[in-house]
Amino acid sequence: MNQKVITKSIKPKIRLQMTEGYKFVNDVVQKNKLNTVCEEARCPNIYECWDRRTATIMILGDVCTRACGFCSVKTGKPIWDDSLEPYRTAMAVKKMNLKHVVITSVDRDDLKNDYGASIWSETIDQIHHHVPNCNVEVLTPDFKGFKPSLLKVFNSQPEIFSHNVECVERISKQVRTQANWQRSLDVLSFSVENNLRTKTGMMVGLGERFDEVIDTMRQVANIGVKLFTIGQYLQPTKNHLPVERYVEEQEFNDYKEIGIEMGFDSVKSGSLVRSSYHADEGV
Repeated sequence: MNQKVITKSIKPKIRLQMTEGYKFVNDVVQKNKLNTVCEEARCPNIYECWDRRTATIMILGDVCTRACGFCSVKTGKPIWDDSLEPYRTAMAVKKMNLKHVVITSVDRDDLKNDYGASIWSETIDQIHHHVPNCNVEVLTPDFKGFKPSLLKVFNSQPEIFSHNVECVERISKQVRTQANWQRSLDVLSFSVENNLRTKTGMMVGLGERFDEVIDTMRQVANIGVKLFTIGQYLQPTKNHLPVERYVEEQEFNDYKEIGIEMGFDSVKSGSLVRSSYHADEGV
């Protein structure tokens, strides 16, 4: 396999356009006192996605117990205590009249009983109850691989279960210092075993080689993952990991073509692609 490392290309341009659709979603989010990963993680697609009246809602607060080198979400000791959050999330989804919603969360390693899985389960149940025609896609942490927590989420029957590997194995400890590569694969495998439509995603531009990306794609495809996303890493602040390279669009096209040949049902591949980008197209 070709072990090319692409030299730096041009940083992708982010389109900023505050449309009526964007303003509507922002209003619903603010009035329902919700957190979104779109804002917290400084997603480059926030204007496009909110204009389409879609948003990735982040539950369990806005403070993460982990400190990944790529992520701009706040890190520290969470003080979140909001038992009504699942209901308010469902009401926001209903207000936005969504047919597909993505729910994610911070890591809550401090919640030793189930790492937040009960709130996850209740959120899915509330959306299914109040907005029965809406597909629920969940992008979860690893719950430290604790299977009873994963089963709580699985038993609420999200239409798509997603957990990101984030990067190639060789640099995983550098990128996700408190995560475990094999544990992420095990989470994905357990989802497939429980007959859930399963998804994962990763970033490039962190020092990986082309062949390592292909190997990562092959590993998750062999598990039975059917949906895959891959996008350019963009440094959120100077305190985060530096961008090692900006990937050419042709390379992203190559990943998509190779991924479809591997058996993925869908491969979203592009410089500004993120985990929930056009997520409704993956159902």
